[in-house]
Amino acid sequence: MIAMREPGRPAVVFAVAAMAATAAAPAAPVPNAIEQVARTHITRGALEAPILFLSSDLLEGRGPATRGDQLTRLYLQTRLQDMGYQPAFANAIWQQPFDIVGMQAQFPQTWSFQGQSGRVDLAWRNDYIAASGLQSESVSIDNAELVFVGYGIQAPEFQWDDFKGVNLTGKILVMMNNDPDWDPNLFAGKRRLYYGRWDYKYQSAARQGAAGAIILHTTASAGYPWQVVQSSWGGEQFELPAGNEARLRLKAWATEEAIRKLVKAGGQDLDKLLGAARSRDFKPVPLGIRTSIAFTTKLSRVQTANVGGLLPGSDPRLAAQVVVLSAHHDHFGIGEPDASGDRIYHGAVDNASGCAQVLAIARAFASLPQRPRRSVLALFVAGEERGLLGSMYYAQHPTFPAGRIAADINIDGGNIFGRTRDATLISMGKSSLDAIAESVAKSQGRELKPDQFPDRGYYYRSDQFSFAKIGVPALFFSDGTDFIGRPAGWGRQRIEEWELKKYHQPADKLDGSWNFDGMIEDARLDMLSAWLIAQADAMPTWKPGDEFEAARKRALAAVAGH
Repeated sequence: MIAMREPGRPAVVFAVAAMAATAAAPAAPVPNAIEQVARTHITRGALEAPILFLSSDLLEGRGPATRGDQLTRLYLQTRLQDMGYQPAFANAIWQQPFDIVGMQAQFPQTWSFQGQSGRVDLAWRNDYIAASGLQSESVSIDNAELVFVGYGIQAPEFQWDDFKGVNLTGKILVMMNNDPDWDPNLFAGKRRLYYGRWDYKYQSAARQGAAGAIILHTTASAGYPWQVVQSSWGGEQFELPAGNEARLRLKAWATEEAIRKLVKAGGQDLDKLLGAARSRDFKPVPLGIRTSIAFTTKLSRVQTANVGGLLPGSDPRLAAQVVVLSAHHDHFGIGEPDASGDRIYHGAVDNASGCAQVLAIARAFASLPQRPRRSVLALFVAGEERGLLGSMYYAQHPTFPAGRIAADINIDGGNIFGRTRDATLISMGKSSLDAIAESVAKSQGRELKPDQFPDRGYYYRSDQFSFAKIGVPALFFSDGTDFIGRPAGWGRQRIEEWELKKYHQPADKLDGSWNFDGMIEDARLDMLSAWLIAQADAMPTWKPGDEFEAARKRALAAVAGH
């Protein structure tokens, strides 16, 4: 499913006066008593203890369908049960199980390509990483031609089509990461849209009938270094069971150096190709290179689960609506060792810290003298690291109709560097929730800022995206960068350094260097925002013309009168 505007249709602009008035209305202040509850229950101890357990060696990196996964789910379930939450799923159960297909592919250590000037060999892991696009035990591609397709984007609303009707059936498409970023009026400029995400790229290639796709990796275009591709794609992959969607046989990444060697062997110049791709007039370029590849895949059909607890609302009418607090509970399990020999991908920041924050917020809500008007769902989803699998499954099988889900507040990570003068709202500019977030941030004496790394497409990289696709507005905060007591630029430097050395690596673990003060303040920001959403008379709305507004209107229409 492409979570963008429907192909061939421009963005639809709705100008409903009541909706616009709701979006513009300032948020009500949070009562002092509610702020006191947040201060009492969202503390260092409340956050550090779950992180210590969830990121421990005993849970072995919380890989999907492993013993660590089962222990994680039981821990989260019993914590919610102890708080007085009710089982969130049908038949009074705490967990929403679903099948996933594990695929452990064995790729050749050397992938050979033949160009007009000779053969080029790419080495596994150093030059290329790949995954099977089919849930099949054996896959082969024979003598396929490589074609450069620029960004691999079809976006009618921007009058952009990189394919120009060229028959690409059976080809291997070489494509750039990201989307056109040099004009703020074209693909939102530096702010990456879904068109710039790797999952869109592979879906786009599959719709062309291609046999495979190779994404050209650079740290700048991906938003993370090559080692993240190695750790994320080098081991067992998981998917929901295949449907009737178009699929590639091969999904691959390659380094810039490797792609440069390939296109040179075909008589092309990579820099000239990249330059040509910056034009609407670009057409696919056959690279004069052919390749064959065959690989086997060990398949398994296993099960993981989302975990959820419900706190019913106090308002007889609004209790049928829900505010979702979400965090993913999975990480990468046991994989390739780092330089120290550690093979456990602990996932302390990503996302034991998010689970800890949701638990602390859930405890705060449960302790209120009067429950919020709307119901509150604490939802811990599985398989986020494998393609948002758990939130995708929940969105397909929600416990509340999409038209009754007021909002999702998703927490993916936490600030471990200290307090900030600012708060970052990744979702800023998309919905009426901005006013609520700004009000709470202001009450904390902080300035609310939009995504401070807009080129990385964070909005489309975590579980709020699954909710957005069914029309549910979301709040998605991230670390501020203006750290109190630190010089200008210090915060950005620390965040980028962490991403370079620890993101999706075994080194993402709890240690004595963590400063919890910022995480505490951010978790309180989430909690107070959630409370305001739960109390408001009106449901949140997307801003007119937003890419997900049409889905929201369909969802609301489906529950109208019920």
